[in-house]
Amino acid sequence: MNATFRGRGHQPARVLPGFHITLGFTITYLSLIVLIPLSALVFKTFSLSLEQFWAAVTGPRVMASYRLTFGASFLAALVNGVFGLLLAWVLVRYDFVGKKFVDAMVDLPFALPTAVAGISLTALLASNGWVGQYLEPWGVQLAFNPNGVVLALIFIGLPFVVRSVQPVLEDAEKELEEAATCLGATRWQSFSRVIFPTIAPALLTGFAMAFARAIGEYGSVIFIAGNMPMVSEITPLIIVSKLEQYDYAGATAVAVVMLVISFVLLLVINALQAWQRRQMGGAT
Repeated sequence: MNATFRGRGHQPARVLPGFHITLGFTITYLSLIVLIPLSALVFKTFSLSLEQFWAAVTGPRVMASYRLTFGASFLAALVNGVFGLLLAWVLVRYDFVGKKFVDAMVDLPFALPTAVAGISLTALLASNGWVGQYLEPWGVQLAFNPNGVVLALIFIGLPFVVRSVQPVLEDAEKELEEAATCLGATRWQSFSRVIFPTIAPALLTGFAMAFARAIGEYGSVIFIAGNMPMVSEITPLIIVSKLEQYDYAGATAVAVVMLVISFVLLLVINALQAWQRRQMGGAT
């Protein structure tokens, strides 16, 4: 009976037969969607000399945009890491009225167009907005400055953390928590030594996804940032501005820098995740 479900060489039958065919389709699709566009981006940059490339990617406005983009993205990802974990914890561990509604609202930034999100945040936080008008007398300005950039990036990055941590919390073994409590562990000790090591890789993954998403965000930021040069101008806006000025080589040069930095950061985060999984495997 088992032999009828085995292929040649006594190998288990696969749902999609033909490894070489499926691999060829996969590589072709990946090349068309990802590799060829990125290669064109790099090749366009080769039209610049080394001095021209360095001048294009290290100008004062470009450097200021790097600091704002990566700094605001990192800060937003940290905030989402904390509050995304809390939100996932509440959705998994507690039952309350409106829980399904709150759970559905977490995915709203996925479905909402980024331009609509930017306009909504601006209408809410501007000096004459629903919330901003009450903060203005206290000297608190959340729109048309770097604060607005961080808030917009928090909005679009929150679902990545929640949806990364939530399934891991649902699958976590509560018996281990109960055993730790029976052995005299406090709530903080149970969380830090039993729960957190289990969810840490998922939390780090959510942080990485939120950070990477924030780096390339454009639509929700330009409406609330104010786009003031050297103050609240993000790097994607620099790229768009160069394209509008027909400086295609300069735009691709800045884009290549963003691509390389983002790729390196993702490699570092993946290495940290692999190290943490090894640590957990050694502990067990």
